[in-house]
Amino acid sequence: MNPETEARIKQLISDNKIFVFMKGTKLMPQCGFSNNVVQILNSFGVPYETCDVLADPEIRQGIKEFSNWPTIPQLYINGELIGGSDIAIELYQKGELQQMLEVALAS
Repeated sequence: MNPETEARIKQLISDNKIFVFMKGTKLMPQCGFSNNVVQILNSFGVPYETCDVLADPEIRQGIKEFSNWPTIPQLYINGELIGGSDIAIELYQKGELQQMLEVALAS
């Protein structure tokens, strides 16, 4: 990954308490897994931003290298990779995701 792409990824993550690298946008997810994460975050009514990896091939490949996580979507809270759709669903079902979001937004 080139240094510019890495810098862009770091900036997106650091500028937003809740951030999702996904296929599509939060208004129009382009895959079921990305849609799952969007629906979960929307259910909490929290502010979050997204990056459409389909629109940016450098970010699409770069985020996988940056995080050492092979799949999209990738949910970040307070700069930390939480995981993809399956992990977000699991944390949501356990009630843990809401706590993580509240802590992030309170900081």
